[in-house]
Amino acid sequence: MKFSNKSLMNYTLIIFLTCLIAAVVVLAGGYDITITKPSPVQAAQNQDSATSGASAFLGPDTIENIVKKTSPAVVKIETEVQTKQQYNPFFDDPFFREFFGDQFRSQPETRQGLGSGFIISKDGYIVTNNHVIDQASKIKVYLSSRKEPYEAKLIGSDAQLDLAVIKINAGNNLPFLEFGDTNKLEVGSWVIAIGNPYGLDHTVTVGVISAKGRPITIDGNEFKDLLQTDASINPGNSGGPLINLNGEVIGINTAINAQAQGIGFAIPSSTVTQVLDQLINEGKVIRPWLGVIMQPVTKELAEYFGLDKPEGVLISSVIEDSPAHKAGLRRGDIILEFNKTKVNDPEKLKEEVAKTKVGDKAVLLVFRDGNTVYVTVKIEAR
Repeated sequence: MKFSNKSLMNYTLIIFLTCLIAAVVVLAGGYDITITKPSPVQAAQNQDSATSGASAFLGPDTIENIVKKTSPAVVKIETEVQTKQQYNPFFDDPFFREFFGDQFRSQPETRQGLGSGFIISKDGYIVTNNHVIDQASKIKVYLSSRKEPYEAKLIGSDAQLDLAVIKINAGNNLPFLEFGDTNKLEVGSWVIAIGNPYGLDHTVTVGVISAKGRPITIDGNEFKDLLQTDASINPGNSGGPLINLNGEVIGINTAINAQAQGIGFAIPSSTVTQVLDQLINEGKVIRPWLGVIMQPVTKELAEYFGLDKPEGVLISSVIEDSPAHKAGLRRGDIILEFNKTKVNDPEKLKEEVAKTKVGDKAVLLVFRDGNTVYVTVKIEAR
């Protein structure tokens, strides 16, 4: 079939128009190419769907708002500790003083201390580290809203946990912080540290949770569950809060690794909340106590005592007048179970005792002289 030039042009035009119409239909029906500005409600919904919580989206003013909200409840703590110069018995000898006078007699010295803390109630209860106020003869607390300090009273402390509660009388409408749930905290979560490093009050640093459950030893105290953070922490930050993006305290800044950068540690809020009532009402942490010195059962000890396999915890000594002593436990006993829970190392037994309330009775399965016996122990406060 042959087409004339005119017919060929008409045919080509029809094909072009058909393709153009089809393209417009596809673009209009398959994709919305119209650019429109969303309404405020739509914008908010879009943002909510993109951010499931504060920790998922770090807006330009998030840190600023949290600091404005929480900073007034953070305090600077200054202490005075009375110490004596090195004592020499000759200085107090009357014949020595006859010739040299009192110039060599030991005189008390005042050592200054610095730390941080945060208010936890409207009536002025403050949480800090024990080492911040330890042996202090005077504790002064500075609020951001007042130039002059308040005199603080020690309410309760615990050296093992490095926690203390002090109180100021500054009315009943003070700003305060609430504790968050450390168990919901994830590694990588944003955190804010506020404190007074080197006396630079209300210094703000930001970082993330680097790790959880860090076991470290500080001044002879063994901590098994510290938070690690890269938020900058320096001397003077001790006792200050580590805050999440909800404005809640999830840790108490307590130590740094002086040989590294970006490695700081904080006591989890879960540890604080467990003992806070005891610190306030009793002035100390009440710990359940069994009263034995223990060691693990090795293969050689198991063979010596006649056990089929290494298991349990060997009592190497019983402390006099302790709950264990009163219950009749002896040196050489091997504790196999504590309240039906197997204990195969001293740490496990310590954990089980710690779970027991003071005054409760615990039933121990004990291997003694080739036989197993049950011993009931009434747990007391240490």
